Amino acid sequence: MPFQFDPEYFELFEPLIPLFSKRPKLTVQEIPASRKVREAGLTAFLEKLPDSPDVEEAIYHVEAADGYQISVHGFTKKGTRSGPGPAILHYHGGGMTIGTAQQYAKPLARLVSETSIPIFSVNYRLAPEYTGTTPVEDCYAALVWLNQNAQNHNVDPARIAVFGESAGGGLAAGVTLIARDRNLQPPLAKQILVYPMIDDQNMTANEAVEPFAFFKTADNITSWTALLGDKAGKPDADVSPYSAPARAKSLAGLPPAYIDVGELDIFRNEDIAYATRLLTANISTEFHLYPGLPHAFELIAPNISATKRAYENRVKAMLSF
Repeated sequence: MPFQFDPEYFELFEPLIPLFSKRPKLTVQEIPASRKVREAGLTAFLEKLPDSPDVEEAIYHVEAADGYQISVHGFTKKGTRSGPGPAILHYHGGGMTIGTAQQYAKPLARLVSETSIPIFSVNYRLAPEYTGTTPVEDCYAALVWLNQNAQNHNVDPARIAVFGESAGGGLAAGVTLIARDRNLQPPLAKQILVYPMIDDQNMTANEAVEPFAFFKTADNITSWTALLGDKAGKPDADVSPYSAPARAKSLAGLPPAYIDVGELDIFRNEDIAYATRLLTANISTEFHLYPGLPHAFELIAPNISATKRAYENRVKAMLSF
């Protein structure tokens, strides 16, 4: 039977089809000039979410490996915990080319309000201005900062997880690989990967999925090319697995994982493959596939039944370490 949209999702998405069908196909060179407009579109969806008045925000500055100053937005529930507890380091989505931590303030604050776990979101540098491993190294620098300053934030350094959606999920996966290879101590407690973008070799459209895709194969090719240049998609190219985690030769020794993805997401197969490889490496892995839903489905339909299930599963994952 052919794929079809979740009926609840389609009811909300159908009026938006004319808008999304007009999205121009960008070249890598056009990304910087179009960034503000594209970010404004994402903000329009995220700003519809309710405020969380019980959560406060602070901004910290972290030095990256090359001396660049990156900002980290910390979201903390008001009131003091009785003792050190878990924390989550977040990396936003945006195809490696757009997005800011501030854009995700409302959804992150909501998670903090519900879980009482502080979340620190990283403003990593974006492609194509910054390429290769620069974004993921920014993300790792923020992890080292949180690990070394855990006491100042009432955080148990043995209970830090990384979390990201889309490109941010790929960065979270890359950070877990770096943390393993550089012997970060204490090691990461968990990786929470929401429809992660992890495989630069995903360059051929699945014709059964493409008509439903929110983030299309052409978008994926542009994003990976912005990050990796002409190495993107080439099996024999010298591409770091920290940038494209699907290229990692071994997933042994990684922290427990949570992964979810929609059935109509072009990342579906690469995410299933990554979850399978984690399990084969004997890494505890929770995986969810949501039928009839495309990439970033919660942006369009935050209140449908499937989104509520996904949200509950993500919250449970955040409370599990």
